[in-house]
Amino acid sequence: MARPPATMTSISVISTPVIASTLRWREKIGYGIADMGFNFYWTNIATFLLIFYTDVFGISAAAAASMMFVVKIVNAFTDPVIGALADRTHSRFGKFRPYLIWAALPLACAAILTYSTPSLGASGKIVWAYGSYLFMMVCYTCINIPYNALSGVMSSDPQERSTINGLRFVFAFAGSTIVTAATPVLVANLGNGNDRVGWSLTMLIWSVAASFLFLLTFLSTRERIAPVQLQQSNIAQDIRDLRHNRPWVALFFLALIIMVTITLRTSSAAYYFKYVVGRPDLIKSFVPTYMIAAAVGASLTPVLTRFIDKKRLMMILMSATALLSCAFYFVRSDQVQLMFGLQIALGLVLGPKSPLAFSMYADTADYNEWRTGRRATAMTFAAATFSQKLGTAVAVAVIGVIFTSLGYVPNAVQSPSSLSGILWLMSFVPAGFAVLAVIIMFFYNLDNKKLTEIQAALQARKEQ
Repeated sequence: MARPPATMTSISVISTPVIASTLRWREKIGYGIADMGFNFYWTNIATFLLIFYTDVFGISAAAAASMMFVVKIVNAFTDPVIGALADRTHSRFGKFRPYLIWAALPLACAAILTYSTPSLGASGKIVWAYGSYLFMMVCYTCINIPYNALSGVMSSDPQERSTINGLRFVFAFAGSTIVTAATPVLVANLGNGNDRVGWSLTMLIWSVAASFLFLLTFLSTRERIAPVQLQQSNIAQDIRDLRHNRPWVALFFLALIIMVTITLRTSSAAYYFKYVVGRPDLIKSFVPTYMIAAAVGASLTPVLTRFIDKKRLMMILMSATALLSCAFYFVRSDQVQLMFGLQIALGLVLGPKSPLAFSMYADTADYNEWRTGRRATAMTFAAATFSQKLGTAVAVAVIGVIFTSLGYVPNAVQSPSSLSGILWLMSFVPAGFAVLAVIIMFFYNLDNKKLTEIQAALQARKEQ
């Protein structure tokens, strides 16, 4: 990997004039399939890691939640650093593709270590959790940030970019569905009653599978758009531009809040079915049900945006999320069909948020160029990932605070207050964050009319 310059100064670039590349479906699928591999890791983290730490490794809920919060915060700050390194990478395979093979093996090893359970004392377990989990998240960032950037250099055709990113989300939801359905089964069967062994072997399988998918993406994609150096620009200036980019700031907090909303329900689901419903076996179909519904919702996004402005659509979706989450509180523990019905509805309304948010981030990059004359697309998306990780950290911290305050005891009959807390984490708490997301969208000031004006102005500049 090329060594970055000693200073944090980068070269502002524009793309060389290229004919818009029409990608073959083999390459589009080849790009998207890597996101299935990423979800072999990410979904396991979001859905099972906390309960693995508390119920298998034997770390207290407070210690595990605090550790995950701290690691997420630290890891969030590595995103722009990795983005800067990737922009400065020069190899015969391009800037971004090499990371798919350079970082695959370290990520696999880190994941296996994270889900290992060495015989240590209470303090030793916490130290092990900090080290292995941070190692895993840094390795994940090293491969995920360049992967995000790869979609921008495969073709200059905006429609082709939309297609490959749309396919990416299809594979992402498919990967999440597979993981949530298969992981509990794999742990039980591979461990033969020993969950510690089962988790290590399960993560070995997911890691090998993910590495294979990353290799396929590396082999089936190309970087076609080469940059031309124009002038020196300081990365600190790019960050300052984002800070004064009002719609981007709104999206930054929106992504954080939405991630909190989703992570609260996803991480609490295993506890809900284990202790409130008394049917831990249902988790393997409950979360996949959401993922399938979310995939359907995501596929409807282009249709919805034809008739509804992006800002208004996001507000409608988050309002519906709040109402559906509140309704979950009133479901009795024996009303399993109603639980799954609400889960499907939540998947349908939350599914469009990912492609919608990515599209809106691209709009804020245009807004930044129109306002300042400078464009920082890579930094825009790296900062978006930062906010998502921060949101996950906040969600885990909220869970830890609630569990600790209500007296949660792993693998035991829960007190009425503890059961009530788990139910609130599945209903009113995420609903409150969803309402906050609606409020934040009032500060997003890019509508279709404004975007049309910005695009016309940018086109006029390019013609000049």
